[in-house]
Amino acid sequence: MHRVAWLVCFTATLVLLLLSCCKPARGYFAEERWSPESPLLAPRVFVALICRNAEHSLPYFLGTIERLNYPKERMALWVATDHNEDNTTQILRDWLVHVQSLYHYVEWRPKEEPRRYADEDGPKHWTDQRYEHVMKLRQVALESAREMWADYFLLVDSDNLLTHPDVLQKLMEENKTIIAPMLDSRAAYSNFWCGMTSEGYYKRTPAYLPMRKRVRQGCFAVPMVHSTFLIDLRKEASKQLAFHPPHPEYSWAFDDIIVFAFSARMADVQMFVCNKETYGTFPVPLRSHNTLRDEADSFLHSLLEVNVRNPQVMPSKHIRVPSKRPDKLGFDEVFMINLQRRTDRRERMLTALHQQEITCKVIAAVDGKAMNVSELHKKGIHMLPGYSDPYHSRPLTKGELGCFLSHYNIWTEIVERGLHTSLVIEDDLRFEIFFKRRLMNLMSEVENEGLDWDLIYIGRKRMQVDHPEKAVPNIHNLVEADYSYWTLGYMISLQGAEKLLKAEPLKRVLPVDEFLPIMYNKHPVSDYMRQFETRDLKAFSAEPLLVYPTHYTGDSGYISDTETSTVWDNDKVHTDWDRTGSGKTREQAEISTEAQNSDVLQSPLDSTARDEL
Repeated sequence: MHRVAWLVCFTATLVLLLLSCCKPARGYFAEERWSPESPLLAPRVFVALICRNAEHSLPYFLGTIERLNYPKERMALWVATDHNEDNTTQILRDWLVHVQSLYHYVEWRPKEEPRRYADEDGPKHWTDQRYEHVMKLRQVALESAREMWADYFLLVDSDNLLTHPDVLQKLMEENKTIIAPMLDSRAAYSNFWCGMTSEGYYKRTPAYLPMRKRVRQGCFAVPMVHSTFLIDLRKEASKQLAFHPPHPEYSWAFDDIIVFAFSARMADVQMFVCNKETYGTFPVPLRSHNTLRDEADSFLHSLLEVNVRNPQVMPSKHIRVPSKRPDKLGFDEVFMINLQRRTDRRERMLTALHQQEITCKVIAAVDGKAMNVSELHKKGIHMLPGYSDPYHSRPLTKGELGCFLSHYNIWTEIVERGLHTSLVIEDDLRFEIFFKRRLMNLMSEVENEGLDWDLIYIGRKRMQVDHPEKAVPNIHNLVEADYSYWTLGYMISLQGAEKLLKAEPLKRVLPVDEFLPIMYNKHPVSDYMRQFETRDLKAFSAEPLLVYPTHYTGDSGYISDTETSTVWDNDKVHTDWDRTGSGKTREQAEISTEAQNSDVLQSPLDSTARDEL
């Protein structure tokens, strides 16, 4: 009993000691008591936004600024706009009215007139006057940040989408004087350089692409960052940084980003770019001759690209996005094939189409997994005798069968409804830049030339790569199609659908992307072609293509509903070959110079954007 009482007493004493650790600390005298220290306030961030003709991007750009996971009461907004030919000023003003109470400080610097620079040829033309004006604005913003004793200065261009909400904290943790989050784009272009010539111009280096593609990940010292970057104003050397005027020893090109990079060099401040995570995206810059419409379409393409593999970028809740007016691009119908169980693809595609002002009819795809052999035979559906997949020597899969029947059903509807021209797209594609305009321009030229056509691919995998395809005279961006895979997207005429149905393919089914080349007499396997007597489909292809797959074999998130399946007549035989690599669904192989379709007429929209620079 004494031992038990002792244990109870000891336990109670221990509990009291532990509880006392959670109370305010005690000294010997009452006056010496104290409480634990409170956490530090977040560093003060000064955000500079300089916007011009940004009506198209502001709803989404400002939405990403709102969603930064950083205390707004520790942020100051400095917003300037001028030389606008659109509604940029009004949008910014309305947004600031709604959010100014959330931020520590807001400075608004609008200028209504003039609406353009006197020496510019268009809104995308950068003249010396424009460069100087932008440099002066940035310098005023930087000096304002210093006067406010801000800890950090964040510069963000108005078409840069910071989709990572924690990007500020991530950059601060790197403890660099100047650091940029690497931004993705539709091409090799990004917001940093890996090399610079002795005259201050861009220099291509072997280090660039591995960093851009995140083969190498980390924070890297580079000679140039631009568009979006963070300056740590607490660093002593940051006092010497300046956007304007150029350094007394400066003799390079009069360009805002080069002037600032030289300033950093003379201040002995190393620039860094960080690519550890995906921080955001931005459009590839356009040419000086491009229009505001081109810029709006280019930014829209950036939005669509983000949504391919990431959550949709939402606009600011304080800005009304103009309503869309969808149409069918001049076709009698636009069909979009989607498996009902793949709601993720359907929602993404419907959003992408709506953003491009395209309406469509969703066709419920035939689910091959739900079919059995007896059901198929009752419907008169039989497989092509002797068919074997050219890559893996296996029979048709249930997924491929379902895909064929889905397209077959569309051809049947086209004929039944008497649709003269239709567009057929699948739900696992991504659109090329200027998709709608390029497609409508192509169809306009086809019609004006009176081209006799049955099918025109807008997305495919070209399989014949030994010699060029024949360019179509007097029509931009069109070639005669050779052996091709994939049915991502194609235009089809009423007579084309009639020819496909007349071939009675349900009596000898094979993958739809093998059937089509047979019908235009371009399939390499003569045994397959002999089983279809009439092969006079007039098939062409857009060049360059207008749609591509969202994923290729080996990509993160890659799923094939057609080819990761089971053999059509045996559910026990799985075809999981593409999990480790597939020739058929792999990205288009590089075509040699000799086999390039170099004779095709190019349209002005083909050369609007730069690649790495």
